[in-house]
Amino acid sequence: MPPPTGPKREGVIRPVSPFFNLLVDEDGLTDALLDFVTDPHASRNDLPVIQDLHDLAPGMVPVLEAMVIDGVEEREDVAAYVHASLFGPRTPVQD
Repeated sequence: MPPPTGPKREGVIRPVSPFFNLLVDEDGLTDALLDFVTDPHASRNDLPVIQDLHDLAPGMVPVLEAMVIDGVEEREDVAAYVHASLFGPRTPVQD
């Protein structure tokens, strides 16, 4: 599946304190993490995005490693994880 076209979606992680805001390119992060989970080589651990995650969101790395083991290959699966990590889980629409 090709990456979505159009303007880049960006998410803002808002820590509890009012002093920090991190701007995240959600689509770019999804693409980089898809590259990670689909790379069969151990050198994937040296990707800059993984090094950044060790510093910024270390809890994401074990989940991504589990995705490698599980054989995740679909961009939409990685995109759902990235979105949930940035904004929390999606809630079902109630009628």
